[in-house]
Amino acid sequence: MTARQHGPISRFLRLIRFSHTIFALPFALAALIVAANGWPSMRILLLVILCMVFARTAAMLFNRLVDWSLDQRNPRTASRHLLVPKLSAVVLLILSSVAFLLAASAINRLTFTLAPVALALIFFYSVTKRFTSATHFFLGLALAIAPVGAWIAQTGHLDTAPIVLAAGVVCWVAGFDLIYATQDFDFDRREGIRSLVVRLGITRSLRLAQLLHLLTFFALIGFGLVAKLGALYYWSLPLIAAALVHEHKTEKRDLAGINRAFFQSNAFVSAVFLIAVCLDRLT
Repeated sequence: MTARQHGPISRFLRLIRFSHTIFALPFALAALIVAANGWPSMRILLLVILCMVFARTAAMLFNRLVDWSLDQRNPRTASRHLLVPKLSAVVLLILSSVAFLLAASAINRLTFTLAPVALALIFFYSVTKRFTSATHFFLGLALAIAPVGAWIAQTGHLDTAPIVLAAGVVCWVAGFDLIYATQDFDFDRREGIRSLVVRLGITRSLRLAQLLHLLTFFALIGFGLVAKLGALYYWSLPLIAAALVHEHKTEKRDLAGINRAFFQSNAFVSAVFLIAVCLDRLT
């Protein structure tokens, strides 16, 4: 079945990789629960989820529009432009951006003030590969905004705990993005796209990804200490470590194998993290 044979909603969700929302959303919800020291109000919970969905949708649409012609030349992404007309993507980008700003403004004064900054940062990632090889870290920063924003939504201020968690998210995302970027090594080098995989080569990039995921593990320990989480949280960390190790065994698989392991491992990490925080703070 070709891209055009799917329904419009299905094509749109494929365009923005909606299923990958599972990566960042659990970290935002976990930060929200820790900040509330239990269940947040239904109003705050719904507004945070709306902010997450609208912000990620806007970020993915902006990324697709910036890379529209580039994706057409990349065999791995050549069918993306067939999913949704370009004009429709522009309209949806504007609508999702406005919806995010409105949802953030309904939370508190600080989220209202910082919402445009957050939107600018998540958009900025999409242009970084034009001028820096550190683009993977900017992607990590874009996702790390989620737990920080959720914490501010609940408390109205910033603390050490969400900063430690955000640092872990930056390392986690940059690490798995390095692994994922190895698929485009030849294309990126030919097109002059900046990435650490092109700069360092595949072998050294994978070693760096291992180091970043080790730092992620330490950051999760640090978050538990700063947030004063209990034993239930720490018992989950070996499971997260095992998932990260599994992810680093995918480098010699075919494209389908890498994509499958990439999604499963990272979804497992974020889900276990959220479950552990819920068990600690809600039981």
